[in-house]
Amino acid sequence: MAQTSPITVKQIILHRLVMRLNAPFTTSFGTFQDKEFFVIEAVDENGISGFGESVAFSSPWYSEETVNTNKHIMEDFLIPMLFETPITHPDEVSARFEPIRRNNMAKSALEGAVWDLFAKRTNQTLAHALGGEKAEIDVGISIGLQPTTKDLLRVIEKNVEEGYKRIKLKIKPGNDVDMLREVRRHFPEVPLMADANSAYTLKDLEHLKKLDDLNLMMIEQPLSHDDIIDHARLQAELQTPVCLDESIHSLEDARKAVELGSCKIINIKIGRVGGLTESRKIHDFCKQHNVPVWCGGMLEAGVGRAHNIALTTLSQFTLPGDTAASSRYWQEDIIRPEVFVKDGKIQVPDSPGIGFDINRAALEKYRVEQIYIRRELGQ
Repeated sequence: MAQTSPITVKQIILHRLVMRLNAPFTTSFGTFQDKEFFVIEAVDENGISGFGESVAFSSPWYSEETVNTNKHIMEDFLIPMLFETPITHPDEVSARFEPIRRNNMAKSALEGAVWDLFAKRTNQTLAHALGGEKAEIDVGISIGLQPTTKDLLRVIEKNVEEGYKRIKLKIKPGNDVDMLREVRRHFPEVPLMADANSAYTLKDLEHLKKLDDLNLMMIEQPLSHDDIIDHARLQAELQTPVCLDESIHSLEDARKAVELGSCKIINIKIGRVGGLTESRKIHDFCKQHNVPVWCGGMLEAGVGRAHNIALTTLSQFTLPGDTAASSRYWQEDIIRPEVFVKDGKIQVPDSPGIGFDINRAALEKYRVEQIYIRRELGQ
């Protein structure tokens, strides 16, 4: 690895984009088709750019963060902190942001751009900079709620034919056990999991026990988004592994969940936990305690997808993640080449940084706002 002098971030450019998904995406908390988000470009004193992506949605349905709150927190608090002093290593960014509570998606977007910049300056891939070991990663697919079971079976068949290593299905009360039984009848051997997005309570315990007959890899976040205690009670009653998503915002959350027996699997989403540095800490803890992890998706465009790929090269990511091909979600992505899946695998790029070039024409095409924030003279 080449050595680098401390990084002085001279400018942050916030590219606000709106991109249309190929098809509406439906979960237990809503349906949407247009994805609004920021691509963050961090420019150093040499004119080298690193890129991150915000994953907050326009409405606060997944978490309290939104696209607009991300803009406010980045502009008014985090970017001034980033400009304070040069950065020797990206791990310093999350430490610098500690005085700001939560707002993990805003923090992650900026930290990700610094990680990409650092990897480029040290002439290594982002995967290698994180300590990744894999040349290719297994990937699964996340399928939203469909109008009918027949529609769902058709979508599953298409993705199974394309070689995806795992199928994740969204469920909610009234659209769960019977639907999953029908899927299992048609696809008895396909690795299958269910994602509830906090749609159930402990009152549904007896109903959720019916999932044990379906040979699921896991049920993801069945109970409240901020719960660890009730999930421990649920996991004690279920044979099906519980996977926590929305409940895990930090290494401390992961530690408590594992110690309480709240889950057997953890989904690590970079934005949800505040960035790559915290993601790696959670990964290392889970490896030490033999807890499988996988990388969840937030309907990212190419930059966020590239960060997910790099993270998934770490050794304890033993289960297929949600990082599907670009074409699964977008008519045109904002990176070149686009993310491509063959036989359920993605080849990890070997170019420095995230390993993909920014498609500037596409970035401009989908951009609805551009904000330049420059380091003040003398900083």
